[in-house]
Amino acid sequence: MGAIVTTNEHARVGNIKFQNACAKKAQNVPPIWFMRQAGRYHRHYQKLRERYTFMQLCKEPELAAEVALGPVRDFDFDVAILFSDLLFPLEALGMKLAYNPAPQFESPLDAKMFKRLRGVDEAAKHLEFQKRAMQLTRETLPNEKSLIGFVGGPWTLFNYATGANIADRGLFIKFSLVMLELLKRNIALQLEGGAEIVMIFDTSAGELDPVLFDELVCPGIQELAGMFPHRLGYYSKQTQMHHISKFFIETNLAGIGLDHHWDLSAALRDKHAGFIQGNFNQSLMLLEPSEFEKQLQKWLAPLCEMRAEDRAGWVCGLGHGVLPKTPEENVRRFVQKVREAFSK
Repeated sequence: MGAIVTTNEHARVGNIKFQNACAKKAQNVPPIWFMRQAGRYHRHYQKLRERYTFMQLCKEPELAAEVALGPVRDFDFDVAILFSDLLFPLEALGMKLAYNPAPQFESPLDAKMFKRLRGVDEAAKHLEFQKRAMQLTRETLPNEKSLIGFVGGPWTLFNYATGANIADRGLFIKFSLVMLELLKRNIALQLEGGAEIVMIFDTSAGELDPVLFDELVCPGIQELAGMFPHRLGYYSKQTQMHHISKFFIETNLAGIGLDHHWDLSAALRDKHAGFIQGNFNQSLMLLEPSEFEKQLQKWLAPLCEMRAEDRAGWVCGLGHGVLPKTPEENVRRFVQKVREAFSK
C-alpha cells in the first residue's frame, strides 16, 4: 500500500481523508459515508420521529442538524450529510407537498399547472432553511468531519412532479429551464452554509436509455457543474459507463457515485475525474452478522489487493442508500472492518 497522506494544517475544517479523495490523493484508508445514513434504520432518528413530523425534522434547522449528527456520533462516519429532502424545490415552486408517509403532491405537474408556478426569485426564499440547517450542522459537527449537501437532478424532480417516468420533452424542457435556475440558487445556499460539496441525486435518470440520457440529462448536469466547478458530485441508480462516460472522464464534477452493479475495482483503475463513491450492495447489510461480514470481506478483497495509488479518489460506501431495516450493528461493523482492512 502507498503512504498515507498527511497535512500540516492543524486548524483545517473537514475530513482529511474525504478531502484527499476529492483531490485524488493516494491514501491507505478511504473515507466512509452512506447515502441515507441518517434515516429510518437508526434509533436516533426513530426517537426523534416519535416527537416530530418528517417535515419538522427537515425544515427546523436545529432538528435537521441533530438528525444529521446522529450517525456521525454513533458510527463515526467521516462525512455528515444535510438532512433534508430532494423534493423541496418543487414545493418551493408552489406544488403542495405532504408525506403520508411517502411523499405526495396534491396534483401532478402538467402544462396548465406549470404556468402557475412561482418565479425562481420567490421560490428560492422558501429554501433558505437549508442554509441555516447546514450552518448549524457545521457548527456542531467536529472539525475533523466533512459536511456535504444534496439536491435532486432535474429529470428525477420532473418525474416526481409529473407522477410518472414520461418523456414529455416539451414540458420537460420548460421545466428544466426553471428548475436549473432554482437548483443553482439551492446549491449556492448549501455551499454558503458550509457544504464542501453538493451531491446531485438523480435516481430516475438511470431508467433512461443512453441516447435519452445524453439528450435529456447530460446538458443540465453539465450546466450545473460548469456553474460550480469541482463542487458537485453526481449519482444515478442503474447507470452504466455508456450512460455517464462524459461525466466519468472529462467533467467539472467533483466526483460520481456508482451503484453495486459496477465493478468498483475496474472503475477505480479507469481514467476518471474526481472521487468515486460506492458501492457495497446495500441489501447485504440486512444479513445476519457473520454472513454479512463474510460478504463484506469478499467485496473488500480485490480492493485491498490494489495499490493505494490505484484506489486514489475512492469514497467508501454503499451502492445505494441504507435500507430501513438494516441492523445498526452491521453499520458499525462495516465502518470498523473497512478501516481495519486498509490499516494493515
